[in-house]
Amino acid sequence: MKPLVVLLSSFVIAVFVIKLISKDYNFTLSARIAMSVMLCFTAIGHFIFTKGMSMMIPPFIPFKTSLVHLTGLFEILLAIGLLVPNLKMVSGWALIIFLVLMLPANINASVHHIDYQKGTFDGNGLSYLWFRIPLQLLFIAWTYLSSIQIF
Repeated sequence: MKPLVVLLSSFVIAVFVIKLISKDYNFTLSARIAMSVMLCFTAIGHFIFTKGMSMMIPPFIPFKTSLVHLTGLFEILLAIGLLVPNLKMVSGWALIIFLVLMLPANINASVHHIDYQKGTFDGNGLSYLWFRIPLQLLFIAWTYLSSIQIF
């Protein structure tokens, strides 16, 4: 829920700041700025909630802590890439692939009731997916429309 609030509030702020600066609306740039802010916000979680996020990764995948840190850094790099005109399309595709690849970790976390913030097994369970999967699809569509599909 917090990433959605960050995404939407950042978008609204970006729309108005860009309008004040350039005297015109630029919704795609505002959307990329918002996604970048949201990615930086979620990347912080990779370093604060490392233990819980490591628990989300399926057991057969090794080096969980390192993988959580690397994905946090990757999110920061993608956030920067979305704002660089020559990199926005490749960053957008990379982010879409990244979001699809993260879905199994979210499914694993819900099946095992993992609360990634506390690093415990008392999370929301499968009901978490009723929000998370549509949210993931929103992030994918948002990225596609703002970075890849040029209006």
